[in-house]
Amino acid sequence: MSDVSDAVTEYAVTDPATGEIVQKYPTATDGELEAALASATAASKGWARRTTVAERAAVVARVADLHEERREELAAIIVREMGKPLADALGEVDFAAAIFRYYADNAVRLLADAPIELLAGEGTAFVRKSPYGVLLGIMPWNFPYYQVARFAGPNLCVGNTVLLKHAPQCPESAEAIQRIFDDAGLEPGAYANIYATNDQVATLIADPRVAGVSLTGSERAGAAVAEIAGRNLKKVVLELGGSDPFILLSTDDLDAAVERGLAARMDNTGQSCNAAKRFIVAADLYEPFVQKFTAAVLAHAEGLTPLSSVAAADRLQAQIEQAVADGASYAAAGERHGAYVPAGVLTDVDRDNAVYYQELFGPVAMVFRVDSEEEAVELANDTPYGLGSYVFTTDPAQAIRVADRIEAGMVFVNGVLLDGAELPFGGIKRSGFGREMGALGIEEFINKKLIRSVLPLEPR
Repeated sequence: MSDVSDAVTEYAVTDPATGEIVQKYPTATDGELEAALASATAASKGWARRTTVAERAAVVARVADLHEERREELAAIIVREMGKPLADALGEVDFAAAIFRYYADNAVRLLADAPIELLAGEGTAFVRKSPYGVLLGIMPWNFPYYQVARFAGPNLCVGNTVLLKHAPQCPESAEAIQRIFDDAGLEPGAYANIYATNDQVATLIADPRVAGVSLTGSERAGAAVAEIAGRNLKKVVLELGGSDPFILLSTDDLDAAVERGLAARMDNTGQSCNAAKRFIVAADLYEPFVQKFTAAVLAHAEGLTPLSSVAAADRLQAQIEQAVADGASYAAAGERHGAYVPAGVLTDVDRDNAVYYQELFGPVAMVFRVDSEEEAVELANDTPYGLGSYVFTTDPAQAIRVADRIEAGMVFVNGVLLDGAELPFGGIKRSGFGREMGALGIEEFINKKLIRSVLPLEPR
């Protein structure tokens, strides 16, 4: 147990299962942040220019190796920090390693010069993909390793340097990630974990040495970051909330559809931005689906892990109580205690209910009945969010027709938990903008520099 006083500490590991404060970490001083920024700036001007993409990718490959080698240790940390189920924690470490590996294996190809066929004139033209500069990453608590991997992996291959501000409840995993980069042989200053306050983050965003900002978090945090970045003409990538629809129009195996719906809702104890949260079911399937799905959700409550904190449980409990007060029906498995909120299902939610437009961040689902494909699409799009979505149907023509009309950054047809390192991730509307992972993810913070010459230059 640290003896650092609360007066100088924002960062702490508090086990949500017990409420015990396991370890406290002091926030960085202004001097420490200046040193980190100065070091990142120096690495951006030195390391990024003297190394090749292949050389940087080799270090990122070693980062992937170390995630695999330290798999159990890393997983145990986030179980302690935010109550993640152990199987989910191990899976997250594996996914983070896969993301680093994807960029290590593909960065040279993804960052190759792009030749342009000239319409007129002599010589050559191509686009060279160059580093953007120093980047600030602001990460959430729900996927402590995965979130860092999808931001830092591609950008370190590019040659951007990274200042990483993790969530205050994830200081131990943040420390473990820094140790991995150090042990992998990354240039000092190229990646720096910073235990910064919100005021210090605002100062960093405004600093002219910071070229861009990526945030994954709440709408409120995204709006605040975007406002400061906009005033200072900084590029921003935002991945915010989601209330993803799960549209069930037809199926030849209702039990399988229920099983997939359960997996899509309960991943990470329901604390995932792109989890299925609103289940939109065709009228002929509604009654049997609600019966089977509710039974599955309530059965899933046995062995359910806590939410990330008591405060998170308080927010979800307040939303449920308000939903019921506004006329919704609620079936739940037990009573809330501490950071534990029982798994449950809300039905009879209409547009006048406050919860209709809200995101439920925990093991609670909303189920709606619709009488047509048109009504299903209308309901799916009747949300301020636009992150992911799920469509289940036996009709391929209907699948692509509905997918085309859904207002979201991602559509998954007849499958859940299909994210991959090669697949772009991101949303529209109040779910944010920009993309992470895949070929699109590495493109966000690069200088796409045109080189046009009357000499016959060779692209690399």
